[in-house]
Amino acid sequence: MPWLLIAFSLSILYLPTIYDLASSVWASDEQGHGPVILAVSVWLIWRSWGKFNNSEGATARPALAWPLILFAAMLYALGRAQDILAFEVGSSVIMLVGIVLLSRGIPLLKAIWFPLFFMLFMVPLPGAIVDTLTQPMKMAVSYVAAQVLHGAGYPIGRAGVVLFIGPYQLLVADACAGLHTLFTLEALGLLYLNIMKSSSWLRNVTLAVLIVPIGFAANIIRVMVLTLVTYHFGDEAGQSFIHGFAGMVLFISALFFIISADGLLRLSMRNFQR
Repeated sequence: MPWLLIAFSLSILYLPTIYDLASSVWASDEQGHGPVILAVSVWLIWRSWGKFNNSEGATARPALAWPLILFAAMLYALGRAQDILAFEVGSSVIMLVGIVLLSRGIPLLKAIWFPLFFMLFMVPLPGAIVDTLTQPMKMAVSYVAAQVLHGAGYPIGRAGVVLFIGPYQLLVADACAGLHTLFTLEALGLLYLNIMKSSSWLRNVTLAVLIVPIGFAANIIRVMVLTLVTYHFGDEAGQSFIHGFAGMVLFISALFFIISADGLLRLSMRNFQR
């Protein structure tokens, strides 16, 4: 019953925020991963639900909990009043940490730390940071994609983040090679690590770092797929459902690279131990 009351109270507090997200940033290609992150986080917490009742040595830590809860409440109020979604959404993670500490203390927080950490990936990033980091990423993806296709014999040119192939011009948008895409792929990689439950910290850290170049390579593949579809089948084909399918190609190729890199790491560590 206490957990039902807590869930009901959090729903009243954060359902308006979720509605605002669904009708704004989550409806865009750049941050469409938000609902998936939320659903996976809820599933991970639900999967660990037995630990709420079975966590041994659970002792409430009000001295730690109340400052976090009050800070989260102030952060939520500021974000709601000033329309700062990063504050609103970020406060939910801090609020949950405070509630866990207030109810079951450190043992439960250790048991479900990953779902709470994973929720941070649904926090909308500040626009200034996104714009600053996304532009050089798009430039690099455009350059590599143009070089690879040119080496394959295609008549392609580049001006900044615009690709020219045959009679067509393609703008490499934020959704194709931006910071949000890398953010989503990093979340995918960390989820993979959590599911695999590797006990080797070296393997986990190495794979987490490798996700950055893996995401870069997956973005290049996505841009090349869209460029080739447009060149061979026309602009309408490139802007049709295939554009959305290219997003699936991005994640499928990224997942393939992550699994392959993990396999190579396991093989290398096994040979090193011998």
